[in-house]
Amino acid sequence: MKKHTIVVCDHIHEAGLEMLRNDENINFIMAADEDKVKLLDIIANADVAITRSSTDVDDNFIKAAKNMKAIVRAGVGVDNVDIQGCSKEGIIVMNVPTANTIAAVELTMAHILSCMRMFPYSHDHLKNQRIWKREKWYGYEMKGKKLGVIGFGNIGSRVAKRAASFEMDIVAFDPYINPSKVTDLDMTYTKNFEDILECDIITIHTPKNQETIGIIGESEIAKMKDGVVLINCARGGLYNEEALYNGLKSGKIRFAGIDVFNKEPATDHPLLDLDNIVVSPHLGANTYESQYNIGTQAAENAIAAAKGISYAHAMNLPIDESRIPPFVKPFLEMGQKIGFLESQINKSQIIAIKVSGQGEIGKYVESLATFVAVGAMSQTSDDTINYVNADFVAKEKGIKVESEALVDSTVYKNLITIKLTTAEGGTTTISATIFDDNVFRIVAIDGFDIEVALKGDLVILKNTDVPGVIGSIGSILANHNVNIADFSLARNNKAQAIAVILVDSIVNEATLNELQQLEACLSVNYARI
Repeated sequence: MKKHTIVVCDHIHEAGLEMLRNDENINFIMAADEDKVKLLDIIANADVAITRSSTDVDDNFIKAAKNMKAIVRAGVGVDNVDIQGCSKEGIIVMNVPTANTIAAVELTMAHILSCMRMFPYSHDHLKNQRIWKREKWYGYEMKGKKLGVIGFGNIGSRVAKRAASFEMDIVAFDPYINPSKVTDLDMTYTKNFEDILECDIITIHTPKNQETIGIIGESEIAKMKDGVVLINCARGGLYNEEALYNGLKSGKIRFAGIDVFNKEPATDHPLLDLDNIVVSPHLGANTYESQYNIGTQAAENAIAAAKGISYAHAMNLPIDESRIPPFVKPFLEMGQKIGFLESQINKSQIIAIKVSGQGEIGKYVESLATFVAVGAMSQTSDDTINYVNADFVAKEKGIKVESEALVDSTVYKNLITIKLTTAEGGTTTISATIFDDNVFRIVAIDGFDIEVALKGDLVILKNTDVPGVIGSIGSILANHNVNIADFSLARNNKAQAIAVILVDSIVNEATLNELQQLEACLSVNYARI
């Protein structure tokens, strides 16, 4: 099997590098310390590149990356990536948006607490000036205060939950979510931005784009209550910095907690001259845990992209993202992974792919079918399959791709079902859904109701439902030094059973052949996701 080349252009956590080194199908090149001009030669034959803020994915980079399938930005921001230029060359751009979620959430809470109790200033007074003056440091309690949250995504929603534990009243503004995401938490959802401006504390958690740059300016601050506290641990420029300075200077804004600035480093920024602001130098992702998460998720996504399994968190999808709600994108990724999984289970020429959607996801089933086709064909095609050419390649190969929206599921809010048919008459049908926090779960395989995580190395064994099969499977895997991480079992009304076994290591042909020899075994398949 041809190895896929992944170039790491900037430093990431060692755990991520180990993942790349240990994958036998990956040719890993560490180029983080190379001159950026020399890097252009290194990436010439690369399939995927992992970058951070030190490498600009500009015109020169894109022209040099002649065989590039994807670029993984190890972090949230993609300001240094020419996404449009990548799209023109068919390069998928991905980021790692959730790896530093908890770090950013906890930093936001630290800024809120610091603003309410002025901890950094009282600390300096005692620690550095050696002055004990308790009466100078009267703060405010968070209990009973109204917190306005602008943007209720991964970070904003978690900040709100933590603030609620302080007995704060939460008001959330986010026109791109289902209001129930807020109201189900006994919080207030508003479509009126003026409601946010009436809050005691306002924190912002949105991406930086034309809609959000300067979303808080002079006119908005003028409408706020006197003594408001403003927090920004998201992106510099979401608050108009001149308006923020004037508001702090006048006392209209009592305190501000700022981690990000419009231009960084901000060592000479006028805001630093004020004595009613708590600042930090863009520390949202600066925890050991988040750096580990960023490194490992970037490596995992790069490996999946190189192999054509999936393109997690793609920024340049072949659909108008402004027309789809945020919940759809994880279903697209999950659908692609299922297509890839089914092509490994049913190893034969694919003749048909049918994708069904129940619930709200049914409205987007045509886009979903494209992603499923990419995953299914990437395993067997010599061509480079991507979102742009998937439909064309499918027609060229005689693969019929169908999609349908069904009536709502009675069990799951959203459910997708993917049926793959091969020329030999074999079919594989898998249904899946997404639980809270984007956990992908298979809930049915070929008519068996079974709950399985969509990840890792999977052994899928169908058998006649007789005693002793589970023990025999365990013994065979143990004899071949294969450790079982999870074991899911289901039965049907035809005296058959299915076992889906998540294992910790690669399963070789000898192991699979021995499982196939079990008297009760009807079929055994092995897949790597």
